[in-house]
Order: sequence, then structure tokens, then C-alpha cells
Amino acid sequence: MNIHEYQGKELFRKFGVPTPRGIPAFTVDEAVKAAESLGGGVWVVKAQIHAGGRGKGGGVKVARSLAEVRELAGKILGMTLVTHQTGPDGRKVRRLLIEEGADIAKELYVAIVVDRATQRATMMASSEGGMDIEEVAAKTPEKIHRVAIDPKTGLQDAQADDLARKIGVPEGSLAQARELLKGLYRVFDECDCSLAEVNPLIVTGGGKVVALDAKLNFDSNALFRHPEIVAYRDLDEEDPAEIEASKHDLSYISLDGNIGCLVNGAGLAMATMDTIKLFGGNPANFLDVGGGATTEKVTEAFKIMLARPGLKAILVNIFGGIMKCDTIANGVVAAAKEVSLSVPLVVRLEGTNVDLGKKILADSGLPIISATDMGDAAAKVVAAAAKG
Repeated sequence: MNIHEYQGKELFRKFGVPTPRGIPAFTVDEAVKAAESLGGGVWVVKAQIHAGGRGKGGGVKVARSLAEVRELAGKILGMTLVTHQTGPDGRKVRRLLIEEGADIAKELYVAIVVDRATQRATMMASSEGGMDIEEVAAKTPEKIHRVAIDPKTGLQDAQADDLARKIGVPEGSLAQARELLKGLYRVFDECDCSLAEVNPLIVTGGGKVVALDAKLNFDSNALFRHPEIVAYRDLDEEDPAEIEASKHDLSYISLDGNIGCLVNGAGLAMATMDTIKLFGGNPANFLDVGGGATTEKVTEAFKIMLARPGLKAILVNIFGGIMKCDTIANGVVAAAKEVSLSVPLVVRLEGTNVDLGKKILADSGLPIISATDMGDAAAKVVAAAAKG
């Protein structure tokens, strides 16, 4: 789950991470009132979408008068903002953050992710803030410094100081940087984040260390512990199909192909998509119905897949362990009848009650294409999609 920058900064401040003062706005009038409330003579008008690269896309502008705040807010609100993370379709801007201007002397970078190699949260920092960190990693990897954090002790003072010095924080600002970095780790740890990123982290002309941006992603499996974070969820920023899938406890992600996939188990789902690609097709989605799928769940899964424009065929690939093949077969038959299936359907079943499952499909009278193994299933669904 992602949240907006202004929401991330609210969390930052709760954990002692300094940020500029800012106020969210949903209309042009609210934007002007926010600037008046903040005072001063320079404000930053920031588009709020769940994607990076907003500045390069024209979604972050500096205003030096209230009239300019009004003008910029009017231009940015409602625009379709295209960045390297939105894809070519972009995202519609429905929210703004009006923020006080900052006196930037240095732009730095810091983030925390989980490093699978060390199995620990790892803080990464660089002197090259404000740039695409992927570009820095590719061209000047020596400018990215890392520290693995022991979960028993958290980020230690010496670790924070060493990292701050390496990225060019002045000695006079070291104590502030230490507290900010430790606060950032507490956000990551206590809020069950999968990513906590500040780009840029700035040192001001007066030596203050401030988080000028906030990007937080959360482990969805831990959200039951954080109702206050769930309340930040902006459904306008999420795929409607993925929202609908979550209501039925389905793991669903939209892709750009035309072959729908319904599979039980994330590993098998990934292998199924790979096999479809191997045979020259393109999967339209990742869809894991899990080990406890019901007929109703399978029906909802079919509805979500069929709602996708351009769908040419569906592949159901089930290995029945906890999930029995006859349960899936009953679900497939019920779903096909309820939704008036209009695209070719290829089914491959293996595992518990497989013979019963195949009999249910055969007796259904539906034009289901049976497959014997994954290769056979992929070949048949790719061929069926090509005909459609």
C-alpha cells in the first residue's frame, strides 16, 4: 500500500523527522488559503499522486505570490501527470500539497528497504539527492552507502553519524542528521514499511537537516495492525480491478497482456505467466485465488478478469493440494455460466480430486479446452488468444 507525500510527512513528524510546514488542498481556493495560513513569500505547489518524478512531469512548481499559487494550483489540479513511474496513461491530479519554500544548500538521498541478502532493514544514503537513484546506482555506485540495521538494537548513533558524514552532512548538522535518520528507521520499523525514502533530504542554508520529500510503502500483510495507516488509503490512486479483488481476498495485479490467468499459489502463478510468455503470449493479470478458494471466490475472479478490455482468452491452472480440483471445477462451471463466458477457456487441473474435477468440467457442457500440463495449457491458450 502507498500513501501520498503529505500523509507520509504527517507520519514523519510523529516520529521526530523534521519536514517543511505544509497543508493539503483539494481545490484552488483551499490552495490559496493554505498559502495564506503558512505565510511567507515563497510556496511550493506539489501534485499528490502515487508516483515519483512529479517535478520532471510538471507537477511541482514554485510560487512567489498568492496569485501565482492560484494560477499554478489551477493548472496542476485536474491535469494528467505523466512520469516515468505512471506509464504513458499518467495519473489525474486530485490533491495538492502547499508547502513553505526551503533554503536548500545541499540535496541528499536516504532510504530504507529490506535487504534479502542480509535479511535486515538496510539504510541507503547518497550525496546525490534529487536525482533518479537508479541512475546514480548505475553510473556512480560508489556514491551509495549502506548500513544493515540490527533489529535488536535499531540504528545506532555511530552508524547514523558515519552514514551522515559519508554523504556530506556538515559536522555542525551531524546531531540533527543523527536524530532524523534514527527517526526514519523508527517509522520504517514501527509502521511495517517496505520502503521509506526521502529524496531529497536537504541541508538548509542555516544548517538544518530536513526531509523535503516522503515516500512510504507498507507491507499489506501487516496493515491489520495499523488502522490509522489504512485510513490514508486513496482508492482514486488504485486500480479498480485490484480494489474489487481485495474485497474478495484475491491477490490480483493488472498487467498489459490479453490472456487472463487464474491460479492457486503465487509461485505457480508466476510460473504460469512465464510459461505463457515462453509460448509467445502475454498475461493480462496475476491472480492467485489462494488455498481456500470457494465457488463464489472463483466466480468473482472470473468477473474481474472479464471486465478487462481486450481480453482474448483465460487460462485456469490449478495444482490441488489444500485447494481441491473439484472445488475449482465447480467454481469454473458456475462462473462461466453466470458471467456468460465470451472468450476461450483453457483449464489444466492436477492434484487432489483431479479426476472428479475433470469429470465436472466434461459434464458441464461448456466449451472448455482441457490441457494436460503447463506447456500444453500455455500453447493452447496462446493459440486460442491469437484466433480471438
